[in-house]
Amino acid sequence: MITTQTADNVLKSYYLEAVSDQLDKSANPLLAQIKKTTSDVWGKDVRKLIRYGINGGIGAGSESGTLPSAAGNTYAQFVAPLKNLFGYIEISDKAIRASQNAEGAFVNLLNDEMDGLVKSSSYNFGRMLFGDGSGLLGKITASESTVYTVDSVRNFAEGMIVDVYNASSSAATGRTVVSVDRNKSTVTLSGSAISTPTGYSIYLQHSKGLEITGLGAIFGEGDLYGVTREGNGWMQPYIQTEVGDLTELAIQKAIDEVEARSGSKINFIICSWGVRRALFNLIASHRTCETLELEGGFRALSFDGIPVVADRFCPEGTMYLLNTDDFGLHQLCDWQWLEGEDGSVLHQSANKPTFTATLVKYAELLCYRPAGQAMLAGITES
Repeated sequence: MITTQTADNVLKSYYLEAVSDQLDKSANPLLAQIKKTTSDVWGKDVRKLIRYGINGGIGAGSESGTLPSAAGNTYAQFVAPLKNLFGYIEISDKAIRASQNAEGAFVNLLNDEMDGLVKSSSYNFGRMLFGDGSGLLGKITASESTVYTVDSVRNFAEGMIVDVYNASSSAATGRTVVSVDRNKSTVTLSGSAISTPTGYSIYLQHSKGLEITGLGAIFGEGDLYGVTREGNGWMQPYIQTEVGDLTELAIQKAIDEVEARSGSKINFIICSWGVRRALFNLIASHRTCETLELEGGFRALSFDGIPVVADRFCPEGTMYLLNTDDFGLHQLCDWQWLEGEDGSVLHQSANKPTFTATLVKYAELLCYRPAGQAMLAGITES
């Protein structure tokens, strides 16, 4: 007979490993290339000692001259708090009881819930990889009743629960994204219309300032991991804006500049759909386009042996050229169920005939060599 205890055991013994593997390897092609590690995690923070520059204790001299002065390596410490990542499922008591004598129905019930959890977690985790850690989904530029025009609908999907903020505080919380019009760049939110919302920002619920440090921060401005960029060339990636028509020369120059400045070798390129189409047209105009198989079952276009993948969350007209060996997802542990004192993962919701389970991961993304990465922006898309 199927009981909540049975469901609890199945979630822990079977689904956890499968879900963890999918989220780590199949959720996003970039994430699949980044190593996951529990090293350098101290309490609630990641503290990573970074070596930059070269050892100064070398030199040339005469046969009887003075030897070079000794000098050690140059270090800086990256410090970042672990971010709290959650996934959530809910199963009604009625559904469990209806499946008590039908194992197949119960398995279908759990499969459906877990599939929804994986898709939702993959969506949001993939989005975070391109964000700046702020949790910002988009900014409102105009409105008509509960329909809001935003600067980009790239990060929105129906069913998301969001908070709306003005310059200093929340203007509305717990609003559900009812619909997304990608042609008009509008989102419809539940609830009453927000008064004069133009200029307001929309964030994922409870996530403002709490998401992982993605490419938006690495290629952004201001301090990174507690280290100032100003005066530290090794903290500044290669960035070219207003590229216009994409050329192989522009891509190769970025690759060469990164290696000349930092010694880093680009091994992964990720871009928007329109930029990948532009690159495909460029390559196909004079030679056969080659493809590569990547970990996680992803396929990629090849640029001189470097995989090129498109991602739905990459900003329009943008191409990131990365050395994935310079990245690490530092985590307290891999995905785990949030357990109660008795070790159970299914918990009854307060005053409701439903049971919930929460998947958790405490992690932060670090880029050890920001100067070893490059970004081309303002590319004309095809």
